Order: sequence, then structure tokens, then C-alpha cells
Amino acid sequence: MAVTAEKKELVAELKAKLADTKGAVLTNYRGLTVAQDTQLRRKLREAGVEYRVIKNTMTRIAANEAGIEGLDAYLEGPTAIALSVTDPVAPAKIISDFIKETKTEALEVKAGLVEGQVIDAASVKALANLPPREVLIAKALGSMQAPISGFVNVLQGTIRNVVYALEAVRKQKESA
Repeated sequence: MAVTAEKKELVAELKAKLADTKGAVLTNYRGLTVAQDTQLRRKLREAGVEYRVIKNTMTRIAANEAGIEGLDAYLEGPTAIALSVTDPVAPAKIISDFIKETKTEALEVKAGLVEGQVIDAASVKALANLPPREVLIAKALGSMQAPISGFVNVLQGTIRNVVYALEAVRKQKESA
């Protein structure tokens, strides 16, 4: 009986985390050395990302209970999940950077979750390649400021031309 209660508790905990998560990445970790796994876990922990190995059956039940559809196809073989409740990009970015840094083929991205939507491995890689949030905000603000700056420059030019014209008229009247 205790095992069943533990499993139900684990499923309920995972269901709550999947419902609250902004971003998650499912990986196949087969072949990772202990040192690589420790290094990956440390990087994820520093970014506030939880990384766990949970049985596929438990993950499948929790995902179905949380209303997440399409995850079943990726729950084959050894699966670890990296979850972030604050940053949807952090798990994908850290795992992709880790794979590039270590040049390991042992860690494979299976799929991901963004705001409750399942994405494939290619989409996880694309998400990881996005510029940081601050850069995206700066670009958006810059593009919003561009029309205003252009309008101000046109106004300044027009005012300058009007001042020159008035000055020319004044000089002409003085000389006459």
C-alpha cells in the first residue's frame, strides 16, 4: 500500500509542476557520465531549473491529468525532465549550451513544453537560439521608438527651415 501512496503523491506533485511550468525539456540521458550529469545538474540548479528522472508512466499520467496532450509519443526509453516555473527558455538554453560545450552525443533532446504546449526537438533548439529576453525587449523598444524619432527629426528640420525663411525675410526687410 505504501508504494501506491508514494506513486500517487509523486504523480500529484509532478502534475502540479507541469501545470505551473513555463518551460520544460525532456531528454534522453543514456550514456552521460556521472561527472557530466553532475555538471549539468549544477548549471540547471543555478538557473532555478529543476532536473529529475521520473518513470515514463508517472510522467504520462501526470501530463494527462494536467491536460497536456501529445507528450506520450516522447516518453520512450530513459527520460529526464528539466522544469522551470519562471523562464520558458532557460531549460532549453542550458541543455543546448551544455551539449555544445561538452560536444556530447549522450544527452539528446526529445521534446519540450512551453506554457503547456508540447514542442518537438527542433523547436526546442530554435527556442534555445533565441536572444536573451533583455535583447528582445530592447529590439522591440527600438522599433517602437524609430517612427517617433523620425517624426521628431522631420519636425526639427521643418522648424529650422521656417526659422531660416523668417530670418531671410527679416534681413530682406531691413535692407530695403
